[in-house]
Amino acid sequence: MKTIALISLLMVVFSISSLAQKDTTSTVDLLGEMNQATPVKESLLPDKIMLTQRIFWGEKGLMRNFNAYELTPEKRQKELKLRRSMLVAHQIMGFATLGCMVGQGIVGAQLYNGKNVKDLHEGLAVATNITYFSTAALSLFAPPKMLNERKGYSSMKLHRGLAIVHLSAMIATNILAGMLENNPDLKPYHRACAYTAFGSFAISMVVIKF
Repeated sequence: MKTIALISLLMVVFSISSLAQKDTTSTVDLLGEMNQATPVKESLLPDKIMLTQRIFWGEKGLMRNFNAYELTPEKRQKELKLRRSMLVAHQIMGFATLGCMVGQGIVGAQLYNGKNVKDLHEGLAVATNITYFSTAALSLFAPPKMLNERKGYSSMKLHRGLAIVHLSAMIATNILAGMLENNPDLKPYHRACAYTAFGSFAISMVVIKF
């Protein structure tokens, strides 16, 4: 009798184990089917992009209203080619800006020493502003990259930090330039801002190469 009871107990335990294993297997299969039925959404834009890029190239950006720039994997590849072209132009314009800055600095020093080169200095100032702000626009309005930026230090982060410095210095230089005629005492501040703009701009071009 005891033997029969022991055998019955073992059969019950075996049955329960089999059912539990079957339920577990069914649950795994069900989860697998659910994962297959719900594909993971492909990320086509990085999590963080600049405000100017978000306005034009975000999920609901202005450029998304055109069929050629719909947010699809294929068209994002075309955007990345456009981004590459714009950033190459950004670098070329950067060198042109640096050349204009050097010329303006030389002529500006002569102007401060009393030489009659005001017209040349103003012409170089116009050229510098055109090349500088065109250089900035090529970067600010380029389509965003595909991947998120890695954490920690990078030359690109330093490049962007320096951009804030030389942009602020350029704006201050232009404002002070318009005030010099009536306020000649501002010349040292104007010169300091111009040197700051040139120095930070030159360094930003160097660090991006490393």
